Amino acid sequence: MLSIALSELTQIFRNRLVLLNSFIIPVAVCVFFVYKHETFEELRSLGYIAAVVMFTVAAFGLYATTVTTLASRRQTLFLKRLRSTPAGDAGILSGLVLPVTVLALVQVTAILAVLAAVAGEPDNALLLVVAVLSTVIMMLALGLATAGVTNSPEHAQVTTLPISLGAIAVANWVAITGTQELTLLKRLLPGGSATELVLNAWNGGVPVAESLPLLLPTLAWIVVSATLAARLFRWEPRR
Repeated sequence: MLSIALSELTQIFRNRLVLLNSFIIPVAVCVFFVYKHETFEELRSLGYIAAVVMFTVAAFGLYATTVTTLASRRQTLFLKRLRSTPAGDAGILSGLVLPVTVLALVQVTAILAVLAAVAGEPDNALLLVVAVLSTVIMMLALGLATAGVTNSPEHAQVTTLPISLGAIAVANWVAITGTQELTLLKRLLPGGSATELVLNAWNGGVPVAESLPLLLPTLAWIVVSATLAARLFRWEPRR
């Protein structure tokens, strides 16, 4: 698995499209939000900035890159060749997505650390860690599921749009308007409950016991996405 991961890390830095999705777009957006934190703090809260940062990186840096990478490796028959090696299916997929997952976690951690340094620390750092990790796992699972219906890297630019843009839109909607109205709908949408969890973790004011149940919708999306991925994922291009 590690040899596959190292090889994939090298490919990430060589592929301009993947590099753009993984680094430039997420970092540019996040730097803007952190730089303008005073303006957006007046709009809603620092938790709003944290949630948008997290989902920008998770959507573009992790989700879209995962789909593009797997579609590309399938198209070039690299996935098929890997299955002829001693590595199992789980080890192959883990090796392919490990680099981009680690990079996404590093980006989110670094940017949120800068936000905390310039604007104030979160109320509950441990709860924030739980929110970030659960969101990363959810977006990764969604990426594996989407890769099953994506034929090529070019096709990935279309298939990833609904979830990537949708997750960011939901994060903004929940962070700005709260969940006092349409509570169930907002929490069940991908990213809704995770955004609320980030808001509670950063802004405080909500007991941890009341925040933890917000993990359930995210965990449900992980289970659904993993099930779809197991059924839809293909190792060879369609003929």
